[in-house]
Amino acid sequence: MAWFYLVLAGLFEIGWAVGLKYTVGFTRLLPSLWTLAAMALSFMLLSQALKTLPIGTAYAIWTGIGAAGTALFGMLFLGEPREVARLLCLLLILAGIAGLKMSA
Repeated sequence: MAWFYLVLAGLFEIGWAVGLKYTVGFTRLLPSLWTLAAMALSFMLLSQALKTLPIGTAYAIWTGIGAAGTALFGMLFLGEPREVARLLCLLLILAGIAGLKMSA
């Protein structure tokens, strides 16, 4: 169950990272509320995962899911560059996540 919590926490991290763009400095109410709720859920789920997973592994995977997912969201939906170098770097992040999962 801890791994499920961790993946879900990572997905909510993507949600709040993307949400920050739409808050316009927390001046827009609904995007700000979504972002704050996603932050709270992400941290709550991460804390549940940390009850049984090693902190270094869990934190690295949580941030990796958030970073890679947010970058992919930007490329797919916000018109951010899809250069080969960026995609290769995302693959490195994903490889690191997979390696940490296999070694935990």
